[in-house]
Amino acid sequence: MENSNYPFVNTPLPYDYDALEPFIDEKTMYLHHDKHLQTYIDNLNAVLEKHPELQKLSLEQLIKISVRLPKPLQTTVRNNAGGVYNHRFFFEGLTNPAQKEPHGRLAQAINQCFSDFDRFESEFKKAALSVFGSGYAWLVYSRHRLRTVTTPNQNTPIEQGLCPILNIDVWEHAYYLKHYNLRAEYIDDWFNIINWDKAEQNLINCIKNRN
Repeated sequence: MENSNYPFVNTPLPYDYDALEPFIDEKTMYLHHDKHLQTYIDNLNAVLEKHPELQKLSLEQLIKISVRLPKPLQTTVRNNAGGVYNHRFFFEGLTNPAQKEPHGRLAQAINQCFSDFDRFESEFKKAALSVFGSGYAWLVYSRHRLRTVTTPNQNTPIEQGLCPILNIDVWEHAYYLKHYNLRAEYIDDWFNIINWDKAEQNLINCIKNRN
């Protein structure tokens, strides 16, 4: 990720606000990126300004060490660093037009771990629907296998030692303007704009860094 150290800035989306239409609308993308993500960045910078000993740590390092910080600093760092990481990962994992299915090593891994892409799609959608309230569903790499996991609020898989491949944001602000309360329809639309090239590269990086 760009800008992985303090002070954090809101790097531009890798596409225009309206680029994901009709699947995600322009206004949602603007509010999601420029307002919601910006708030997490502002909050994270504000707390790090008061703790110079943490300023040298990368975004991922902040997330990983947050559990060892005293409360309430632990909660503040975890929530806001996680909010920056999760949102950036989500935005970077989207594109339009997109390939309908993965390719290369990721396609092989999905077929090996889920039998086929349709089974993966079904299991991932089930996981995303199972998130109570706000959170994320993820495809992650762990112990030479892929699996789906969910995280509440702004928690991340990297806290659990898992390597993320792709994620979907199921906080209502990610879809409510277009899809209202119909999360299932939003998930179906999200499958049309997955950046499988980015997911493929994430898998390659996970394998390289874990071996």
